[in-house]
Amino acid sequence: MIGNILVTLALLASIFTMIMYYYSYKGYTNTLVYARIGYHVMAVAVVVASALLLHAIITHDYSYKYVYSYSGSGMSLGLLISTFYAGQEGSFMLWFLFTTIVGLVLLDYSSKRGDLEPRVMLVFTLAVSFLALMVNPALKSPFNFIWMEEAYIDISKINQAFLSLPLLQGHIFQDAQNNTSFVRMSAELVAGLKGAGIAFNQFLIEGKGLNPLLQNFWMQIHPPLLFVGFSMATVPFAFAFAAMMKNDYQDWVKQALPWTLAGMGVLGLAIMLGGYWAYGVLGWGGYWGWDPVENSSLVPWIIGVASVHTLLVQKKTQDSGKGSRFVKTNLILSIMTYLLVLYSTFLTRSGILGDSSVHSFVDPGMTVYLLLVLFVGTFTLLGFGGIIYRWKYLNQKFNFEDDTLSRELALFTGAATLIASAVIILVGTSAPIFGQTVEIRFYNELNLPIGIIIGLINGLSLILKWKHTKGNDLWKSSQIYLGVATAITLGVVFIGGVTDVMQVIFTFSASFALSVNSDIAYKIVRKKTTFAGAYIAHVGIALFMLGVVATGGYTSNEQVDLVKGKPTEVLGRQLTFTGYSPTVDGKYAFNIEVDEGGSKSTVAPVMYIAEFNNSLMREPDILTTLTKDFYVSPLSYDDKRQTQSGSDGRAVTLTKGTSTDYNGAKITFESFDFPEEGMSSMMGGGDFEIGAKIIVNVDGQTFEVEPKLTSDGQNRVFVPASIQEANLKIGMTNLDASGSVSLLLSTISGGSEPVQTPEEVLSVEASVKPFINLVWLGVLLMTAGFVVSVVRRTKESQS
Repeated sequence: MIGNILVTLALLASIFTMIMYYYSYKGYTNTLVYARIGYHVMAVAVVVASALLLHAIITHDYSYKYVYSYSGSGMSLGLLISTFYAGQEGSFMLWFLFTTIVGLVLLDYSSKRGDLEPRVMLVFTLAVSFLALMVNPALKSPFNFIWMEEAYIDISKINQAFLSLPLLQGHIFQDAQNNTSFVRMSAELVAGLKGAGIAFNQFLIEGKGLNPLLQNFWMQIHPPLLFVGFSMATVPFAFAFAAMMKNDYQDWVKQALPWTLAGMGVLGLAIMLGGYWAYGVLGWGGYWGWDPVENSSLVPWIIGVASVHTLLVQKKTQDSGKGSRFVKTNLILSIMTYLLVLYSTFLTRSGILGDSSVHSFVDPGMTVYLLLVLFVGTFTLLGFGGIIYRWKYLNQKFNFEDDTLSRELALFTGAATLIASAVIILVGTSAPIFGQTVEIRFYNELNLPIGIIIGLINGLSLILKWKHTKGNDLWKSSQIYLGVATAITLGVVFIGGVTDVMQVIFTFSASFALSVNSDIAYKIVRKKTTFAGAYIAHVGIALFMLGVVATGGYTSNEQVDLVKGKPTEVLGRQLTFTGYSPTVDGKYAFNIEVDEGGSKSTVAPVMYIAEFNNSLMREPDILTTLTKDFYVSPLSYDDKRQTQSGSDGRAVTLTKGTSTDYNGAKITFESFDFPEEGMSSMMGGGDFEIGAKIIVNVDGQTFEVEPKLTSDGQNRVFVPASIQEANLKIGMTNLDASGSVSLLLSTISGGSEPVQTPEEVLSVEASVKPFINLVWLGVLLMTAGFVVSVVRRTKESQS
């Protein structure tokens, strides 16, 4: 119970620290040192507790329910360590740890800047206290023992040598439906084991393991970076509230700016690493699916980036003696960035998005749910309560009008456009709360014009001068950039084949931003590199936008069945399935030779049955070149399939909603027809029948047919469906749990029955993704720009 004692000590130390900082803020001179001691005691407790949890994971101490639930043997050290944050309890612990460490840096940072420390650390420690409360033993502690909640353990995880012990009587339960048995863990059983001289780790010898989808290299990097970004988002909130406490809005901007830049740089990189992870592992071929949980971390990043630009305006106008622009805006955006991080946490961990997102955690229970609501509500009340309290003063002292052609107004307009995008995404993301869902095109169609505006404003804002710019000067300065943008756009249209009007305009917008920022960055880097951060980041964003155009609308896809040893033409390449081979981690790599114009290479997508949930898992493989990716995602494998049907037959594999053409007919797979009673019958080994609903459009007529798979419990028979009017026979030869069906298409008049040919057939979906490397290059440049900017603004904050 040492871990629980330490997190409880951390909670008490954080409360003590808040009290001491409050007294220091009120003018007490002897409490500041106690506040610092209190914070360091809390930090030591959190670090030691985290080390204990990590030790329990590495040593496979399954007496902790959390360790049993998410880790197991046979994992690499890196993946084993990543189970630290695989569940609710551990991820809260990681957030607590990182926020505490950020607080140590902030404490040192603020202690060197006048009377800032008591105000900033008071607010920051309040956030830490909520996280400390979240991992309290009564809520989501990862240190609770497995017998405290009388968990039911799969009997396969128990040392078989002890199953005959008398003390297990009354603790073993059968699940006849799933043909499994469980052992109910209890304090009584543990006491019995101890009395028999049996160590618990001798009794429970295996954990549940990590979800196969999480067993990836990026699991070791993406979540920690995300939580670092979340932790750093607390700091701008603390600075903004500290400014309102003192009612002084001058110094906080330069003090908060480096933290905002660093936090958004880390958070942005973390978000896109998640996209890269999805692209390389999940097999659907994209990097952003507008999943509600993905969106919930994107929204605070967008608001944080908007605040960076308005903070820069306020700092510039203050430094030039022209007053403080956008003070109210900066306070609101700095507060909203952290509030949206908390709202993101609420959506992800409250269970609300359980049916809407593959990333969402299960319902954590009413107590945790209410604490999350209290967490969000407290900081909402603090933030906006402070603004309302100070609004009259802010409105009187900071109310300016800017010239239409000025950099100040352009940056504000850009920030407002970013906010509009965040609102759109937030509305769609929050829809499940009200029992609604939105389609992906909702996000795409509404954000496309916003992206166009952002690109144009980004370029114009750098051409415009501070305070005022003459129209003629703007036109003269823009001509060369407009020319470059036009040339790039025409190249994309005539060479790349982009014809959609909105995408053409989007391309022009991104090209304009790219040409302006590239030119300015080149000139500045030659003189003073630290001043080029913003321009480098903008170049990255412009390249990212061009990559989105290339991959979003002009990716080529084709589903195909590859018969072993037979070359097949796919998207301008010869693909030959050469067989499969086991991998070192117990999976199966399906080797495909790719011949593109005489240049040969090999891709090896992976399929395997995961013990975690006994389901088929698929991993794509990618052949990357400078200008495109050749992406191959496995669908299914069969070595006893009908693949021939006389001279006029054709085998195809379709996923739900996809179509193929055959002899003038358009054939669409709609869905499976599988009655509920059929599922239980199939699981029990009885009779069942599965149909594939097929829509056929030919000669202006529409037909609905349903080829079937029937079984009497021993033999399975595929029953084809025929359409006499279309001279078409459709047989089902295989179906897959992922939602794909393999069909055999032939003509009724062909006169030849299908020939059973035992062949190895690999079904894959292949796609060509042009210039997707622009997306990844753009992210790297954007991150580099943030790093350079942080260095510059940190130096300026010391003056």
